Amino acid sequence: MTKFFYYPLSNVQMASGVTVVVDVLRAFTTAAYAFGAGADEIYPVGTIDEALKLKTELPNGLTMGEVDAKKPEAFDFGNSPAAINKQKLQGKIMIQRTSAGTQGIVQAVNADNLLAASFVVASATANYLRWLETSSISFIITGDSLGRDGDEDRACAEYIAALVSGHQPNPDIFIERVKKSTVGRLFLNGLNPHLSEQDFLMSTRVDQFDFPLVVYRDKQRLVIRRNLVGFSSGENR
Repeated sequence: MTKFFYYPLSNVQMASGVTVVVDVLRAFTTAAYAFGAGADEIYPVGTIDEALKLKTELPNGLTMGEVDAKKPEAFDFGNSPAAINKQKLQGKIMIQRTSAGTQGIVQAVNADNLLAASFVVASATANYLRWLETSSISFIITGDSLGRDGDEDRACAEYIAALVSGHQPNPDIFIERVKKSTVGRLFLNGLNPHLSEQDFLMSTRVDQFDFPLVVYRDKQRLVIRRNLVGFSSGENR
């Protein structure tokens, strides 16, 4: 039986082995929609300066992300699934910096197998985790930071864990938790122009995509790739 462990962003380095970094609102929802819009790869980074420097090194690179929910002035795109879904990103490499999600990835230094996750790729993530046949899985609840309760990410992690365990949970129960979470309420109250209800709705489309977001190390850089051909290659196993 697989054991599940849950860590806030502040304790990310406690996670080891198979690790799933969860950010529902919105980093890894936006990442999934970027792949849906045709992006080839996504490079997660920790700072704005890293993102801009990497863009100069990648001919097809575009930056996306946020600081305090706002698009950095020098970035190409913000951290919005609704906005990124409208783009034509075929052949593009995205460079992503966010305040929670990408921080979890770059700080998960003790992970052997690393994934990014959100509700829009939940079942594909669970399928990949089952394929790994691991005895334990660590979830990084990135929303549990900056004074927020993080229950939108905890709900997603527990939903994925239930799928891995062979259960068929009702996703509506978990989405209700997203609505009631600290950040979920901010998206739905309409008071912050940078947190749209459309982004919330797109972030709660369970299983919108059929690929997991697998993180690899490529020439000392971290890169997120989607897996569209099953899990037989074993590249990150």
